[in-house]
Amino acid sequence: MTADENVAIMRRAYAAFNSGDIDTLIALFDEGAEWHLPGRSRFADDYQGRDATLAYFGQLAQETGGTFQAELQHLLADNEGRVIGMQRSTAQRDGKRLDVGNCIVFELKDGRIADGREHFHDLYAWDEFWN
Repeated sequence: MTADENVAIMRRAYAAFNSGDIDTLIALFDEGAEWHLPGRSRFADDYQGRDATLAYFGQLAQETGGTFQAELQHLLADNEGRVIGMQRSTAQRDGKRLDVGNCIVFELKDGRIADGREHFHDLYAWDEFWN
């Protein structure tokens, strides 16, 4: 896949994530996909497999009453299957408001997301929101 094709895939993935379109996410994630979330929040973990990754995404929506959004700001891709998504993550829960910048380094293989690694501008704010 070319860098442009991978960017198009990631645009679809962000749109599906923000609209709760699980069928599209299932189609776009490899069955063996891994997801890596740093920090000390209760969600910090290495998720193994598409089902575990999508379950984590579902928890974000559930815990925030559907307010969690990953506002895509920019995508940068190389010709090796990597795409960096720069975003702003926002949500509300229990009287708290989340508004943090972060990026995710995605690895795609054969047009499907195989790995995602989240990096936060303010990891403490992310952790505090969830704890």
